[in-house]
Amino acid sequence: MTSRTSPNGNPHHLPGPENTGCESTGPASTAADGSRTGRGGDPPGASAATGGADTGPDDAGEKGQRTPPSDAGGAGAGSGRGGLVLLLACGGSFVSLLDVTIANLAVPDLHRDFDGASVADLTWVMSLYAIAFAALLAPAGRLADVVGRRRLYRVGITVFTVASAACAFAPNLTTLLIARAVQGLGAAALVPASLGIVLAQIPPARRAAAIGAWSASASLAAALGPGLGGVLVDLFGWRSVFLITVPIGLGLMFLTRVAGDSRSGERTPDLVGSALLAGGIGTLVLGVTQGSAWHWGDFRTIGCIVGGLVLIGASVARAARHPRPGLEVGLWRSRPYAYANLVSFLFGMLLYPWMLLGVLYLTQIWQYSELRAGFAMTHGAVVSAIAGLLVGKYARLVNPRIAVIGGSLVLAVTALWIGLAVPEEPAFASFWLPTGILLGIGMGAVSTGVSSAGALSVPPVKFAGATGLNLTARQIGGALGIAALATILEREAGNGTDGFAQLFFMFTGLAVLTAVAGLGLAARPPVAPEPPQGTVVPVREEISA
Repeated sequence: MTSRTSPNGNPHHLPGPENTGCESTGPASTAADGSRTGRGGDPPGASAATGGADTGPDDAGEKGQRTPPSDAGGAGAGSGRGGLVLLLACGGSFVSLLDVTIANLAVPDLHRDFDGASVADLTWVMSLYAIAFAALLAPAGRLADVVGRRRLYRVGITVFTVASAACAFAPNLTTLLIARAVQGLGAAALVPASLGIVLAQIPPARRAAAIGAWSASASLAAALGPGLGGVLVDLFGWRSVFLITVPIGLGLMFLTRVAGDSRSGERTPDLVGSALLAGGIGTLVLGVTQGSAWHWGDFRTIGCIVGGLVLIGASVARAARHPRPGLEVGLWRSRPYAYANLVSFLFGMLLYPWMLLGVLYLTQIWQYSELRAGFAMTHGAVVSAIAGLLVGKYARLVNPRIAVIGGSLVLAVTALWIGLAVPEEPAFASFWLPTGILLGIGMGAVSTGVSSAGALSVPPVKFAGATGLNLTARQIGGALGIAALATILEREAGNGTDGFAQLFFMFTGLAVLTAVAGLGLAARPPVAPEPPQGTVVPVREEISA
């Protein structure tokens, strides 16, 4: 439960974006007597409606500010502006994952274009994006809550779009790799800010549905990416897979005008601690990602893993005593939030390896072409998007705990079925189609459930930071899962379906662990009464266990 204290000492429980203690812009609200008021219940003329412009602290002073009106930037229920804000958030989630799935199909064409590059060199085109993305997610989420979600979204989408263009016109591999790393940094700033924007500007009753749409947009990117990437490469070459995201980015940059901004009013967080955290996560993910290629006993692998853990430990220790920590260690005092991150970590170990394993199985065992394999994976991702939307829409019936546990058990049973059957001959209609549908249902339910549990277990003023940490856990889990996948496949090379069966059995165990971890999630986020409009509340919040 989140609480704040008004100047008279009475606590006010704050569940919604209208009660975040954030500086938020929005249209004037209507008082109980029918008169028009400005922000925080001010009389007409006291403050103009800004239409979403950035605002600084109002005259409530540095330690508190007036609670913004309930429509939070005009994105209230049923408003056209609210739909545009949701589109803005989903667009950020969509474009960041599209650039992962669409780029995988460009590797063969890259190999032909850059004659001197080895396949190992070209894998860095994917790895650098993933490493940069994972490294900055948590610090960027924290920064978004402090400096403004819309402001950081603009920075992220601008960096991402410019880097996409740089990738498309890269004259050599070195330039492409640098641009891909910068692209990952832009995506890391974009994604937590995107969810923070929409959650802070819609009523509490619609937040679960918004998270479902946000998660579904990522699944849609996973569905479209392989097929779209294959078609673009065949028709226009590898540069087109990076160029396609430029107009999307430009559209999202323009769309940021519809969103109000909100921020906690705190001073800029500790940059040294943020740098330690980003460096630690990036170094750890680098070591785990390259462990199979470098060998696990290699000094580079060990050095990166140990060094990354040391840097992360240093950032945690610094955050525990710093007045403006770069890492919100206080969030972990919330038991449901801690379990949400554990679930996210385990889910990452399932999700990202599956995206690779499915394609490898289809191309190596069933001898599908890469393009055909990409299309064969599409139906599962589409079902995942639909499942995520439905879980969010019917959140009152399917709460985060039920979604995570139920979805994980569906994944466990399906992975066990695949591991036991694992046919050597193509059987799309009788085997791959139904298993893909079941996997899509499970993935969509867990993705929306854990995202809801992570974001809605914390005060609204911490939405972006909580999302950043939750996604960081997923990225680290994904890196470990892919490393395990590569190690097992290398060991089982030449054993046909046996190696794939072992991996599906491993997925079964991970899915069961995810379901068990889901027992620690809150069945429903706490809902509390709203304080009167205009109440002056302190910015600083604490979370009880």
